[in-house]
Amino acid sequence: MTTVSVSLEQQADYRFEIRFGEGISSLIADEPSPLGKGGGPSPAQLLCASVGNCLSDSLLFALRKFKQAPEPLRCEVTAEVGRNPEGRLRILSIHSTITLGVVANSLEHLERALTQFEEFCTVTQSVRQAVPVRVTVIDAAGHTLRDQS
Repeated sequence: MTTVSVSLEQQADYRFEIRFGEGISSLIADEPSPLGKGGGPSPAQLLCASVGNCLSDSLLFALRKFKQAPEPLRCEVTAEVGRNPEGRLRILSIHSTITLGVVANSLEHLERALTQFEEFCTVTQSVRQAVPVRVTVIDAAGHTLRDQS
């Protein structure tokens, strides 16, 4: 087992500096107005970034295992934020769309990589235990290759 640690230090109001460890640049996070000043990504945006980054890394890893080059990848992630039955704000769902930098028919073993890459995504599989996550993969020509919840 490994552990991952970050430290947060309040700068002002809802603005926090997040430190990731030696040699890694820190990050400022802040709530949007009216709570904060929007001086950095919000916690919801950081969650979206984590899901999208992990999914993109997992797909890249799965394709590189077969010596394929899908670069440059792009990923757009949207979270639906709304009220739960108790009236509290929650992330209700997340949708990630990964766009390959090449057309699908230029990649060997693409179907195999598409069927398994999500299983290796530590963050997304952990988040899925509480929040529905939909993943769409499209190629550089705009063809939908996978669309799974």
